[in-house]
Amino acid sequence: MATWNSRGLRGSTLEELVNRTNEQYREKGLALIQKIPTPITPVRMDKENRHITLAYFEQRSTVDYIGAVQGIPVCFDAKECCTDTFPLANIHSHQVEFMESFEKQGGVAFFLIFFSHENLFYYLPLRDLMVFWQRMEDGGRKSFRREELSPEYYLEKRGGFLVPYLEGLQKDLDHRD
Repeated sequence: MATWNSRGLRGSTLEELVNRTNEQYREKGLALIQKIPTPITPVRMDKENRHITLAYFEQRSTVDYIGAVQGIPVCFDAKECCTDTFPLANIHSHQVEFMESFEKQGGVAFFLIFFSHENLFYYLPLRDLMVFWQRMEDGGRKSFRREELSPEYYLEKRGGFLVPYLEGLQKDLDHRD
């Protein structure tokens, strides 16, 4: 069974940036996106500081965020990477299955990847991830390199948004037509 400890805080900076962006989008009436908490059961507590120091996950999480953008259902997961190679082990098969089902229901699923060493945000459409995923399942590389990614999905900071993923979403939608 999976347990949580201080390693669970990896990506918390990215999460804060995405949460703040979601607040900005909500305030401007552009999107309503909610963080989906992963249910945990505490095992050990630091009673003095009232912090959970050890817990186990009650169930597998599906995605980090879910909501609607101008009437379009969206779900996405945010991942952080400190090199130019992203290990597919950071994505779980149950997440991919959920996202595929979500898209079959008319929604849009994607990953936000933060290449922290370059301070770059990338919008990865599910269909693009599936190319790498299938390669892995066919016995190929278990990762993808930044140079394999489409340059058009890098997110440029503008408009005061910390992680302007709606621009990536618009490009994704344009490619679906």
